[in-house]
Amino acid sequence: MAKKKSRIGQIFLLIILVAVLGTGAYLLYKDTTAPQAALTPGDGFITYKTPINVNISDVQSGIKAVKIVLTQGEKKTTLTEKILPKGSFDYNEDILIKKKQIKEGPFELAVWAVDTSLAGFGSGNAVIVRGNYTLDTIAPKINVLTTSHNLNQGGCGLLLYKLNEEPAKTGVQVNEDFFPGYKQPDGRYACLFAMPYYTEKKDFNPILIAEDAAGNTRKASFWYHANGKKYRHDRINISDRFLNAKMPQFENDYPELPSQVELFLKVNRELRKKNRAELHRVAKETSPTLLFEGKFSRLPNAATRAGFGDKRSYYYADKVIDKQTHLGIDLASIRNAPIPAANNGRVVLAASDFGIYGNAVIIDHGLGLQTLYSHLSQIDVAPGDMVAKGQIIGKTGATGMAGGDHLHYGVICAGIPVNPVEWWDGQWIKNNITSKLDSE
Repeated sequence: MAKKKSRIGQIFLLIILVAVLGTGAYLLYKDTTAPQAALTPGDGFITYKTPINVNISDVQSGIKAVKIVLTQGEKKTTLTEKILPKGSFDYNEDILIKKKQIKEGPFELAVWAVDTSLAGFGSGNAVIVRGNYTLDTIAPKINVLTTSHNLNQGGCGLLLYKLNEEPAKTGVQVNEDFFPGYKQPDGRYACLFAMPYYTEKKDFNPILIAEDAAGNTRKASFWYHANGKKYRHDRINISDRFLNAKMPQFENDYPELPSQVELFLKVNRELRKKNRAELHRVAKETSPTLLFEGKFSRLPNAATRAGFGDKRSYYYADKVIDKQTHLGIDLASIRNAPIPAANNGRVVLAASDFGIYGNAVIIDHGLGLQTLYSHLSQIDVAPGDMVAKGQIIGKTGATGMAGGDHLHYGVICAGIPVNPVEWWDGQWIKNNITSKLDSE
């Protein structure tokens, strides 16, 4: 009887084993999905320092084998060939091309992977992913064409140069600020750059850079002469009357502040910073060639109420509560005076609520050069409009943080405010900008 029970038990275990093996075999045969494989980047220019990431996954059966082959012309090089341990559901590898493997130029990277499935009569499911690349380890060559670059602190200069290839990025770097260069119809590159108002003469060291699609970067110095500048100080008294008139428009932006003075400080600091960041964004909407002609015009019959670079101390109840820098020129004429466009260009911003600037218009004049007209009571243009020098774009007003009717006129270079006075001087423009572009 005991022998009979033992035999029944053995038969039962055998049935379970066969069922388990059958189920496993069924699942292995049932898996007809190939592994997922990807190359990052999938194509493009690379250097010896650019990793190409290989990522393979198979969540059902697991990965059995991986092979990675590099091909350039007739030459094939196996970079990886592996049989993976059972239970390998993911494979990740960074490929760095070595100098001895290929030379400069195009090549292909092919990744093959197969899973452990019994599909295909035991051969498994396979995938092949290919990526086409170009090995480029040589930085662009730079040929500086202009020899004279005289800049004032808060002012501009123009640099012309040539490159031997199309760059991914090029322009002048001044500490943390970058001024893009733009290719001209004759093949030269033109870069309008600034000596920012906050950069002292001793700290001004502009460098021309050119970076290709592979990330190779060339830097070049060039001759320049820089003049420092001392800006005047100005006292601005903040009255309760001013706060009562101006702060309500900003209450929705900064709710629940306990006093109008704190709201003023929030606007004068944080909103001002946001508005200036927006100037950088708008600066990217620029023509690669100059749109203006001759000197820039000034608001007619207007008195100057504040200058560029004025260092302002704000007083409330006879105590200093804030300090900021005025980055334009305030021009006052009659109330609601018509505002002419300072020069030819394209409207890139016409906003009814541009923060501290109130109603504002920005006109692009090319190469990152733009003019700002703010505190307007009326706007007569729209984004995309082409305007001619002297065309009326709106009327002066007291919107935003203006204490009275006037025009805050600003000139922007790649998002950095610069001194408008230079651009009112036709001789300065000829000597520093247009004569360079006109020369061969």
